[in-house]
Amino acid sequence: MIKVSIILTTYNSANQIQEVIDSIHKQEGRDELFELELLVVDDCSTDATQAILFKNNINFQFTSKNTGGPNHGRNIALSMCTGNYICIADHDDIWFSNKIIQLLAVVDLAPIISSGYILWDKSLSKEVSRVNNPADNAGYIFYEKNQTFISKLTKSKVGQQTYLGSIMFCSSLKHILFEEAYGMIDFDWVLKLFNNQKSVEVCDALYLRKVDGSNLSLNQQYRINDYQYSLQSVAKYKSEYEKEVKLAQRRINGSMGRYYYLIGNMRLARVYFLKSRIELKTILYLITTFVGSKIVKRYFKIFG
Repeated sequence: MIKVSIILTTYNSANQIQEVIDSIHKQEGRDELFELELLVVDDCSTDATQAILFKNNINFQFTSKNTGGPNHGRNIALSMCTGNYICIADHDDIWFSNKIIQLLAVVDLAPIISSGYILWDKSLSKEVSRVNNPADNAGYIFYEKNQTFISKLTKSKVGQQTYLGSIMFCSSLKHILFEEAYGMIDFDWVLKLFNNQKSVEVCDALYLRKVDGSNLSLNQQYRINDYQYSLQSVAKYKSEYEKEVKLAQRRINGSMGRYYYLIGNMRLARVYFLKSRIELKTILYLITTFVGSKIVKRYFKIFG
């Protein structure tokens, strides 16, 4: 029987972790079509998270000290996985009951499978479907070798869904580890996972991803770390993909410019816009860093 390993990292998740665990345990086909292995690593929670894990008879691991992010815990769990396939869950992802069987239905096509999802912004009470549409009625999209890798390397907004909760991958790829210098950035892991690989995307929303409008992506130190590490990550591929890396660098600078524009630091916004891809939208952003930014932020979506 196929075994699926699920990696779940936790930190102060007491208000939501039970719902997450229940959604994983209630997967259709469990113990009939596949065996489920749940590997939980807690990052020294100070609330009731560990008590809830004990209550659910989960033999979880925990870090020796708080690491400030999920990546160390993910690497611990990767070393322990014994499944044929591996999934990663966040402590606020709610899986739909057909998630695993839908992904397993196409595992013969490629070593990496992903799916769409529903994005729920708790602060806005807003729900958005993130599902790509197939060109035919097959119900999935097949991506040729390196197709998704190039899309992610160039920071393209189109292509395969690669948010971690979307992905199931073959155990032969479990040697690919997450960075631990910052402890929370996964961009380079996605690049390494998809490099030289074919992949498939199931065109259906298979889980609910909960976010908060005040989330980490708006934290200045996180954005600085993400910017620096993203530049380091793409630079590793410059000798083989020089054109794509240059495009990625411009887009990364554009993203940083939009971040500073959004929080009102127009001086730094201009610095990064000047390093970014020169196009009409960037020019308009640049001009309105001097006057008109309040109108832009009120009526237009800065981050797409």
